[in-house]
Amino acid sequence: MSDLQLTVIGDSFAQGRGGVFRTDGSFAGFTAQMAEVLGISGRTLNLGSYGATTQDVVDRQLPVALARPAPLMGVIVGGNDLVTDYDGDRFRRNLRHIYTSLVRPGRLVFTTNWPNIPDRLPGLDDRARSLLRGRFAEANQFLDQLSYELDLVCLDLLNAPITADPVMWSDGMHPSPAGHHVIGTAMADLIDEARTTRVRQPA
Repeated sequence: MSDLQLTVIGDSFAQGRGGVFRTDGSFAGFTAQMAEVLGISGRTLNLGSYGATTQDVVDRQLPVALARPAPLMGVIVGGNDLVTDYDGDRFRRNLRHIYTSLVRPGRLVFTTNWPNIPDRLPGLDDRARSLLRGRFAEANQFLDQLSYELDLVCLDLLNAPITADPVMWSDGMHPSPAGHHVIGTAMADLIDEARTTRVRQPA
């Protein structure tokens, strides 16, 4: 049986891009901060990769994650679909498949919604920015629905006041080291709260 406590799949946000760059070439992003706060550092597997779409996760990362199960599993993916490779039906189908594949009794699955990426991306004209705003709004609405339906732990980055601070971001899509630290700590707190709530729920 795997001794992993945390498995993460997704894109460069999940990978930790924008966070502290380690000597081994990896990033110490928000999941590393989260694992440290939760006391599970060293028993984690992060499969997040730069440029990954939901289809990449379905094809390459999800099978590995399912073969290396952990009681805590995270998914951060979709931004690349929304910005560069968008097919609404495929996007929603893939997200549902990813989350329903991971959700199991005794396992906690976490994610975040999408912050206001369209307004931070440089070089967009008004039409393109408006198009992306619509996509991200629809995506957040769908993720809200999935989170409620599947009892996911979802950190609200869209409405968190701290995410409006430019210090939180290294570029239009990736948190800075400070941003990863804040997001990781907030996610750890949310996970602790969810664990406590679920333990208290009657069988």
